[in-house]
Amino acid sequence: MNVEELLAKAKKPSADAMKLHPFYRGKIETTLKCAVRSFDDFAIWYTPGVAAPCRAIAKDPELVYEYTNKWNTVAVISDGTRVLGLGDIGPKAGLPVMEGKALLYKYLGGVDGVPIMLNTKDPDTIINTVLTLQPGFGGVNLEDISQPKCFYILDTLREKAEIPIWHDDQQGTATVTLAALMNALKVVGKRKEEISIAFIGCGASNVAISRLIFAWGVDPARCYMVDSKGILGTHRTDLERRKAEYKDKWRLCHTTNAEGRQGGIPEAMKGADVVIALSRSGPGVIHPDWVRSMAKDPIVFACANPVPEIWPWEAKEAGAAIVATGRSDFPNQVNNSLGFPGIFRGTLDVRASTITDEMCFAAAEALATHVGDNLAPDHILPNMDDWEVFPREAAAVAMKAQEQGLARIQMSYQEELENAKRIIKRSREMTQTLMREGFIPEAPEE
Repeated sequence: MNVEELLAKAKKPSADAMKLHPFYRGKIETTLKCAVRSFDDFAIWYTPGVAAPCRAIAKDPELVYEYTNKWNTVAVISDGTRVLGLGDIGPKAGLPVMEGKALLYKYLGGVDGVPIMLNTKDPDTIINTVLTLQPGFGGVNLEDISQPKCFYILDTLREKAEIPIWHDDQQGTATVTLAALMNALKVVGKRKEEISIAFIGCGASNVAISRLIFAWGVDPARCYMVDSKGILGTHRTDLERRKAEYKDKWRLCHTTNAEGRQGGIPEAMKGADVVIALSRSGPGVIHPDWVRSMAKDPIVFACANPVPEIWPWEAKEAGAAIVATGRSDFPNQVNNSLGFPGIFRGTLDVRASTITDEMCFAAAEALATHVGDNLAPDHILPNMDDWEVFPREAAAVAMKAQEQGLARIQMSYQEELENAKRIIKRSREMTQTLMREGFIPEAPEE
């Protein structure tokens, strides 16, 4: 396939999206999960019968998880200030992404996601809104919120909320990236303790990714973080002046870049074993010559959306041993879609109060090991159509939550594996049935 054909293939999802979004007028809808045998049943599901479960919940609030769908419902909340690689496009323009997130939650994890767009950029208003909404949800997925406020919002909500709060741009992306790195290093035969990583972009994703990767055993002193003004280090007086606002960046200035390297992306990539880029939409953000300057058998994760920092074929031609992107139309999709459906499935099923880094580690290991004997340079992670990876993640997360004393429901690994399989299989088969019966219409041919 020549470059023109590859570019045409890369642009096709956007073209198809512009046809199919108005055709379906949204990707999700509310439907029923209880039987309506006759209109007499309305007396059970609504008044007067519904008063009985209401009174029971008033006496014992935990029964809300047994009598309602709270146990399986996640609010997908965004203010639209950092949507994909598009920036601050606002809450209305961000709604298609949140609907897509809800679709993935349901189809891949059997979780009912509800998109909620907030018409505010104020972090305290966002925090108070989430706390006000939490009685009706089993968990919250924060999404596409700009930094540095996203860190403050997540930390505050995790401290104050009674349900698990998850920022997928941080924790979800970090989990899947760690799993990809685990397997990529196996392929090229390098040890985590000896590698150097150039992190291109220092937003919410790479800050969380670096935290998990360093906790896994990669030496931060051998690594480099690059933001829009260059490589982080103790020389960055601009960050020192704003260290209260950018505390994570200032911390990374002191823990990474032991040799005091200065410059930008090319200087950070020189001699590095791995580049993990989540910066701005490409192509052209990373140049082929910079890949050539990396160590032997370099690993390139170019994960900006909607277009990677460098096209995969360009990185391969420049000598990359392994290339990954955030897109599903190229091999090695390093995308949080492989993580959050299974992670939240396990979290909800044991009614965990939060989602810890240790639970993310457990999910990352489940993701990495699921590849098994199929591990190869173009297959370092499971594909999303390998649906059994999600129950395995769920079971691993559920076990870790119980081990950490965060779960209110106890079950064995096998019990949760079978439970998650049943729920996810139902979701997938229900969608297929609706398609087969014509309730989800087939889009017309061009």
